[in-house]
Amino acid sequence: MNPTTPADLTRQHIHTRQITANGFARSDGRWDIECELRDTKSYSFSNDDLQYREAGEPVHHMFVRLTLDDHMVVCEAFAEMRNTPFPECPGAVPPFANLVGSRIGKGWRAAVDAAMGDIRGCTHLRELLGVMATVAFQTMAGYKSKLRRETGEGGYNATTPSQNMGKCLGWDFNGPVVARIAPQFIGYERVRKG
Repeated sequence: MNPTTPADLTRQHIHTRQITANGFARSDGRWDIECELRDTKSYSFSNDDLQYREAGEPVHHMFVRLTLDDHMVVCEAFAEMRNTPFPECPGAVPPFANLVGSRIGKGWRAAVDAAMGDIRGCTHLRELLGVMATVAFQTMAGYKSKLRRETGEGGYNATTPSQNMGKCLGWDFNGPVVARIAPQFIGYERVRKG
């Protein structure tokens, strides 16, 4: 039982969304970020378009891969819709390729909208791209940091703060984590526009 659910309350499981994301370092120096989404229901049903699904059969099952260079520029973009609620949905796959040349970082959401926004793309594919951006940062920055430590470089010796600094409690420019790991940025202020 969920600790926030009152003991006298019963619940019926209805829907599950599973999102799995993985990051890979490739032997050619590039990076693959992959994401898979599955939506299932706990009951059998026919949707408004009379598409029948057994309980547990995916309503949505999608797989996407972005191949990135070291600067987080998209070199390849692949999408596949394995299960969809409507037969027209796979028509949203081709615009996914328009992400090639875009860079994950500032302006990523605008690049996604330009490549496959509105009715040109798919809400679920666009949703995965936000998850993938985070996974790309976690994959690349973490692994590069590990390699620096292994070669004896150690420490965070950059002259500009990372993207995540100043954007969460743990990476507060005046907090203990920055003081320990990157003391050169204590008191740093990002220039904010607007």
